[in-house]
Amino acid sequence: THSAQTVALVGSALQGAPLERILNTHLHSDHCGGNAALQAAWPGVQTAIPPGQAAHVRDWDPYALSYTPTGQECPQFRCDAVLQPGSEVPLGDKPWQVHAAPGHDPHSIVLFEPQDRILISADALWENGFGVVFPELEGAQAFAEVSDTLDLIEKLAPRTVIPGHGPVFHDAPRALGVARKRLDGFVQHPLKHALYAAKVLLKYKLLEWQEISVTDLRAWTDATPYFGAMHERHFSDRSQSEWLEGLMNELVRSGAARREGALLINL
Repeated sequence: THSAQTVALVGSALQGAPLERILNTHLHSDHCGGNAALQAAWPGVQTAIPPGQAAHVRDWDPYALSYTPTGQECPQFRCDAVLQPGSEVPLGDKPWQVHAAPGHDPHSIVLFEPQDRILISADALWENGFGVVFPELEGAQAFAEVSDTLDLIEKLAPRTVIPGHGPVFHDAPRALGVARKRLDGFVQHPLKHALYAAKVLLKYKLLEWQEISVTDLRAWTDATPYFGAMHERHFSDRSQSEWLEGLMNELVRSGAARREGALLINL
């Protein structure tokens, strides 16, 4: 959505130097949606992705890559290499370890620099939680993988964490405690996770649209497979229209959106 801004910001940071590499921790559209624009701006850039979806990128399968199920857009990009868990990748003058970090996404990885104990945690750990556990939306059992990844991060004992969303933070033990408490709540009450996921997907799309009519929003949710699956699995006691109305009201109550006539407007 803001690919031109991404290119401009990267260009400003490079100060005339070429962009040499792009490393994707996972392939959700908010983490790789700028790949195509960056590759167009710097044709020589080498792009490395987790190995689990390399074939889907090469064949460009938007359903397998999650873009169709989530109702999101991601311009086609190429991959040149894979970030194999158990390997190391040189960044600057130091080697960074590649660790598998399934849960939020089954193919996700995190990057760890052991000398200064810096962790690029992707969406496996934020300062106040972690990302939606997408395999759970498909009926898979993935909360245990989230727990295992949190255990991995605890063993790595990072001093500095660079998350996929939110500011850099330094108190990993506190963040892990918050994440485990949140995970326990989801395990005990899967409906809470489904509601959280639905609101996240709706808010993410609203960030792209900025505003949309309720009629068009309903058409989008009707055409988005994850919404149909979540409704059928967790919210079938009400119509999909009633469920969507409740989701919109939740966004308004939390200050993430407002209603203006027939429009839902991003805040």
